[in-house]
Amino acid sequence: MSGWLSRLFGRKKYMLGSIIVFTISSFLCGSAWSLQSLIFFRVVQGIGGGGLQPLSHSILLETFPRKQHGMAMAIFGIGIMFGPIVGPLLGGWITDNWSWRWIFYVNVPIGVMSVLLTSVVIQDPPYMQKLKMKIDYWGLALLAIGFGSLQFVLDKGEREDWFSSPVIVTFSIIAVVAIVLFIIQEFFSERPIVNLRLFKDRTFATGNVLMFFVFFNLFGSIVLLPIYLQTVMGYTAFLAGLVLGPGGFASMFAMPIVGRLVQKSNPKGVLVFGMIMGAFSTYLMSLFTLQSDFWTLVWPRVVLGVAMGCIFIPLTTLTLSHIPKEKMGQATAIYNFLRNIGGSVGVAFITTILARRAQFHQARMVDHLTPFDTSYSIAKDRISEMLSGRGLDTVNPDSIIYGQLQRQSHMLAFNDTFLLMSITMVAVFSLVFLMKRVKEAKGPGGTP
Repeated sequence: MSGWLSRLFGRKKYMLGSIIVFTISSFLCGSAWSLQSLIFFRVVQGIGGGGLQPLSHSILLETFPRKQHGMAMAIFGIGIMFGPIVGPLLGGWITDNWSWRWIFYVNVPIGVMSVLLTSVVIQDPPYMQKLKMKIDYWGLALLAIGFGSLQFVLDKGEREDWFSSPVIVTFSIIAVVAIVLFIIQEFFSERPIVNLRLFKDRTFATGNVLMFFVFFNLFGSIVLLPIYLQTVMGYTAFLAGLVLGPGGFASMFAMPIVGRLVQKSNPKGVLVFGMIMGAFSTYLMSLFTLQSDFWTLVWPRVVLGVAMGCIFIPLTTLTLSHIPKEKMGQATAIYNFLRNIGGSVGVAFITTILARRAQFHQARMVDHLTPFDTSYSIAKDRISEMLSGRGLDTVNPDSIIYGQLQRQSHMLAFNDTFLLMSITMVAVFSLVFLMKRVKEAKGPGGTP
């Protein structure tokens, strides 16, 4: 809704309001007196913070001429990657040495500085100033109900066994009906909350579909990898962080280079390379075993980090650079929304596939745990001898064997899921060629 809210209140006022709400709610989160109050203030914090990224996106793309969009997105991307690297480490140190409340209080001085800088530096162009318009109440209600229900289904689906649960079925029906009615409402509304007419542009529509599937893959792998490291390989949270961290630094290193390449060459070539690298990285992850060492686990994450840099910048540039400035806020809002939905769907999908494949492999492997299987009998006898030699006669060797069976079935399930994610990236690869590269305009300001 950030594009619509920018027109309703004026972009600068809306951005200032969002930062102020985020800053005050951060202080209230740190001051929370119960879990319920903390959750409530976190919701308020989300309302304040939700519009900041699409607003920042649109301001950058409007401020810089089209030929500099690649480098602008590169610098913007470095900030995006730096936060997830430093945030957990700083948050952990603050929690250990001070208190969990200070992970919220630390936002306050940053928020105050942001308010001052925004007040001084950011200026609204004429087409982004406050506009009197009729509020689309039906669109607003259907948006909240439809996508709120969808998010509930994605979050709870795996735990509730998806459509075997009446609750999931009910919310799925609500989501589908509300979203369909929302789409119809927005197409006929005079002042739509979400400007769906932007999807008539083939490059914009294709770029959003690609962003959905790219973050479907990237979010899925980023979530899957630490689960594998901690549940199957027995890594601590800190060691898992050491495996993940180099990928973030690889993205930060790649983005300025990619930004320069996008300025000098066709962004489609860089995007194609990034998608190939992304598919290759998850393929390498599908080759993990129970004996994989630390560096074997790190390098695919580094490749994925480089791929993220090679995808994010050219895809954003191709999708948004040709959008007229007066529609940029609406376009970036849709783009960021589909990126987040892609991540949510990706996480829901991979956790479901992981659970199903683990059950599948476990069922097949259990078939061999019979007294008539020679390997099983030999293994059981050797484990019994080992336990007897250590004075552990009360330990059942079957429990040890079954524990290893579960570990191996989960390993195979991770292999299958990573491979499926690699195939998904390859499957949408051809969509890149549907996008058009828009060259720098010759008129004043370089805008269409």
